Amino acid sequence: MTRKSVAMLVASLRKESINLKLARAVERYAPQSLRFDHVRMDDMPYYNGDLEGQRPESVRRFTDSIRAADAVCCVTPEYNRSIPALLKNAIDWGSKPPAENVWKDKVLAMTGASPGGIGTAVAQQHLRQILAIQGCIVMPGETYISFKAPDMIQPDGSIADEGVREFIAAFGARLAALIERMA
Repeated sequence: MTRKSVAMLVASLRKESINLKLARAVERYAPQSLRFDHVRMDDMPYYNGDLEGQRPESVRRFTDSIRAADAVCCVTPEYNRSIPALLKNAIDWGSKPPAENVWKDKVLAMTGASPGGIGTAVAQQHLRQILAIQGCIVMPGETYISFKAPDMIQPDGSIADEGVREFIAAFGARLAALIERMA
């Protein structure tokens, strides 16, 4: 069985990020047919069209990673009812120039965790809008986690709560099925 590669984008820079823990849980409970590769976003300069002639190495590495992946999984917090600048900057670099848009026809799943009651629902709605315009095949449905306890997901991605564990596993299974369908 050939494993499908999924570029994992974690849009939080915090070392103890609940979204990083969620990304690890997605990896842990997803089908074995998927292989997750964390793709770095924090070393790219802000998008500037003046740099297009000589793209920084960090940008080339990022866009090559997205282009090579079978799919992308975005795990994002919600900042001020939207996505973090880190993720928006990565999307902007990946969308330029339009003829080389790495998002076009790329399968993409999104999730996120927040201590708030509605999780990252508004950020995901905004992200869905941005990426649909870029031509992504965005996985339907909403998958956000209200992170009510600091130890809900362990640093290694393990989850004690069976309902949460099954919810995350179902997310991974839907992603695997969508990748297969779109291949």
